Amino acid sequence: MKWHNFTFLVKQGIHSVWHNRMMSFASFCVLLVSLLMVGLVLLAALNINVVLGYIENQNEIIAFSYGDEKESNAIMLSLNDSEYSGKVEFRHKDVTWAMHIHQDPENADLYERMDDNPMPHTYFITVSDLTKMNAAAEEFRQIEGVTRVNVPHDFAELLISARTTLTLVGGAVILALIAVCLIIINNSARASVFSRRQEINIMKYVGATNAFVRIPFFIEGMFIGLLAGVASWILTRFSYDSVITMFGDDVTLWAALGLTELIKFESISWIVLAVNCVIGTALSATGIIMSMGKHLKV
Repeated sequence: MKWHNFTFLVKQGIHSVWHNRMMSFASFCVLLVSLLMVGLVLLAALNINVVLGYIENQNEIIAFSYGDEKESNAIMLSLNDSEYSGKVEFRHKDVTWAMHIHQDPENADLYERMDDNPMPHTYFITVSDLTKMNAAAEEFRQIEGVTRVNVPHDFAELLISARTTLTLVGGAVILALIAVCLIIINNSARASVFSRRQEINIMKYVGATNAFVRIPFFIEGMFIGLLAGVASWILTRFSYDSVITMFGDDVTLWAALGLTELIKFESISWIVLAVNCVIGTALSATGIIMSMGKHLKV
């Protein structure tokens, strides 16, 4: 195909958007709503994953030791070298004892009369992979000088189960939304093509090839999809920022749930725009081309 013919078809495709503005607007609205729903669900899924990750990081194994400073340093070194450890925090027994006295002021005089500090040194270990919590605890118990290890088995299993369930549910919801979007977009495209079947038939009767007929419709679909992608990106940004602002009104409550770590839209803004435009143009153009098949058989 010659270049001037191609540019002519591109101009015709863009002109058709305005010429058939009612059907174009209907297709635009369908794509806009579809992309907005998919985008918001994806952002929600990403943030749920971030929140679960934050909660997982608060899930710690606690080890205790009654050794001297040399032994405590050796234990600390072993814990840091473990493949299971994400972060290790040490609390000296004197600090623990002072905290205990502060929490029980009524018996402060009794505690002060005691000659020895009965509290152990404490090690808070964040495990990088919750599925390996039991293996990590078993390894920590084998470290010389460690007298006891507390493991939050039930909480770890709950988090693992929650992450698996939410991943499956989120994936199913996204797939269902995409399937519904494809059906709606395809039906909208069929209606658009059907309303212009006479135009297609005339072009075929005067000798136009299938490619010559398809290209303007393809360009039209891409243009509508591109506009819908940009518009859905703007609405997604506005909706998402509104929700984030609402969460930020009560810092104490949401900080307890780890919601201060939510993904900032600015950090993924251009990625969301690119994905919206690519998906929008692909769905719209493909839907129109697929709907033209029987009308090209003249």
